[in-house]
Amino acid sequence: MSNFIGFPRVHTLNRKQFIPRPIDVVWEFFSDPRNLDEMTPPFLRFEILSGADFSMFAGQVIEYRIRVLPGVRQRWVTEISHCQPREYFVDEQRLGPYRFWHHLHAFQSVSDGTIMTDRVNYVLPFGPLGLLVHSVFVKRRLKRIFDFRSQYLEKRFGASRALFV
Repeated sequence: MSNFIGFPRVHTLNRKQFIPRPIDVVWEFFSDPRNLDEMTPPFLRFEILSGADFSMFAGQVIEYRIRVLPGVRQRWVTEISHCQPREYFVDEQRLGPYRFWHHLHAFQSVSDGTIMTDRVNYVLPFGPLGLLVHSVFVKRRLKRIFDFRSQYLEKRFGASRALFV
């Protein structure tokens, strides 16, 4: 992405979380797109519209509807651009609220469980206005979304709290 006078700016969110379950169990859960609903905070009013009937595969297109602002819902279409079972998958936005969205979900087997790593690179639309919206709204909102997911995984799997890295 170009960076003319700071625009567009690529933002990055990195998180790691230990899940005390074998990688096969963790992968089975995360590779089923239908599980997204329960890992997503209610304030987003997340709704899967199509494409979630099969386990994750490269080329899979999933369509959702989310609440981006009170009273404003938007279609979000992502494609699983890369998928290596039990190692990682990448979802990339094809249509939605971001100018660019690339989310790597990586899984590493360790002796007593699995380490899950998220790396999200994203760009907001609207140039300088997008930077302002990021600093006052989007950054905190993404943190809330990932905090919710972390807490969900703590309850479901006994996972440790996710850490920003």
